[in-house]
Amino acid sequence: MAEPTLVNRKRFMSSLANELVEPFNELSKKTRITKTRLLDEAIEDLLKKYERKGV
Repeated sequence: MAEPTLVNRKRFMSSLANELVEPFNELSKKTRITKTRLLDEAIEDLLKKYERKGV
């Protein structure tokens, strides 16, 4: 089966600290927001944080 083509996204690999995996999964379940969308939000917040610091 072929990989789906991503038009508005880029695939990347990363890892997560063990203690963050379950809370992250639970947040996704409770909010019914996909992990991808939660990661987008987290990265946007992180970029804004460092932009304010002038980095």
